[in-house]
Amino acid sequence: MMQAPRRATVRGPTFIRTLARLTAADLPQPTRSLSDQLSHWIDWTHAVALSTVLDRPAAALDDERIDSAAEADECARVRASLTGAIVGDAAFAAPPPTSGQADADEGPDYAFFRQRYLFLQQTMEAGVGRLRDRLRLKLSAQSADLARLADVDAVMERALSRRERSLLSVAPVLLAEHFERLRQNARAGSDEARVPGEAPAAAGEAWPDVFRKDMQDVLLAELDVRLQPAEGLLAALATNPHG
Repeated sequence: MMQAPRRATVRGPTFIRTLARLTAADLPQPTRSLSDQLSHWIDWTHAVALSTVLDRPAAALDDERIDSAAEADECARVRASLTGAIVGDAAFAAPPPTSGQADADEGPDYAFFRQRYLFLQQTMEAGVGRLRDRLRLKLSAQSADLARLADVDAVMERALSRRERSLLSVAPVLLAEHFERLRQNARAGSDEARVPGEAPAAAGEAWPDVFRKDMQDVLLAELDVRLQPAEGLLAALATNPHG
């Protein structure tokens, strides 16, 4: 008996692995290092700005005491707030009862889920952006090295924001393919509404519920990725001897 070929293991953040799990095709492994990728993503204007920040003489700073524990609490609050916005979104609310069997078989329209995904992406971008601004302000009041780090982070955010939006915009596209695959499998009477290698849906679990759970998992994993720069700034702030 012939066996289906095994899919290559995808390495990387949970966000990438979650999307790969929901995708029918194998995702290619990266062939460039991170530094090589950055050299292609940062244009000359941002490269000049970054060089200026790194070469600028350190300025004298006031000895302001920063409570790093308070900033850690703020980071936790932002994460909890954005997590709550995702989990409590209308996309994951119980659907209204259908008027007939035809409606139940057809299921929801993906356009609604796409609109909610884009809205939550905007919510995450705004919330994390404000958090990074706050942490950079705190770092700028500390040592010259930490102030320079804050400036570098600001330049990198401006340099990579458009590329980040472009890459993250792929998520709702892949989810659209997953949505249609689940619906088509349900119409065909399949009890395995996921790609090969995944566990089938639990007994009695409708395919829209499977999709809602998968979409929520992707959003929560994306939130983790978006928060990583802020967590790096927080870690730097925690090394400050005055915190």
